[in-house]
Amino acid sequence: MTIGAILRNIAAVCLVAYTLPSAQASEATARLRLTDAASAKRPAKLPPAVLWLKPLSFTPPPFPAGPNPVMLQKNKTFSPHLVVVPVGGNVTFPNADPFFHNVFSLFDGKRFDLGLYEANSSRSVNFSREGISYIFCNIHPEMSAVVISLSTPYYGIADAGGQFRLIGLPEGEYEMRVWVEGERQPTLDRYTRRVHIAAENVNLGDIAIEHPQPTQHLNKFGQPYGPSDHEIY
Repeated sequence: MTIGAILRNIAAVCLVAYTLPSAQASEATARLRLTDAASAKRPAKLPPAVLWLKPLSFTPPPFPAGPNPVMLQKNKTFSPHLVVVPVGGNVTFPNADPFFHNVFSLFDGKRFDLGLYEANSSRSVNFSREGISYIFCNIHPEMSAVVISLSTPYYGIADAGGQFRLIGLPEGEYEMRVWVEGERQPTLDRYTRRVHIAAENVNLGDIAIEHPQPTQHLNKFGQPYGPSDHEIY
């Protein structure tokens, strides 16, 4: 082997060593809370929230293998209300109500319209791009849900007490991002930052939210829901 070939092999090994994460896995935690002013005005129940870390110093691995998530429509409610999927993942929307539903989303995460479909039938959607998709029914305005498609498997969904827990984090540099349902984007943007995960566990701090409000929406035609739109359903 020539000297040039040897040097190229060494460079390749060094590159791999740089881009592969450490085998040491760590845990990160954070806490969602209302500001003091918001706590004085609002009930204690916290809105749904997700915190994720996007690797900057290595390529993220794929999500763990598993069945496609299901967002059931029953009693005019999506269940579960929140689903996180990998980019390119599918979500199934079965209709378990004895009447029609029409699932749609017009938001940036994934725009789709499943059309009108009857009881005991099902449709699915491929979430081919990263982002937040707010999901509604064109017949029943009280129905809402959220699908978040991510390019990183390192995320945590806040529990009822507002605690985030992310496990199995390789050492490296990450971008931290947060989504809280109903919170204004400028507030969430304040928490976007670069973080370093080392061999020990890390506390990412508090996520203090101010103005969570229910998501307001129109029907799929961009019009207000009429009082008689779903009388026959």
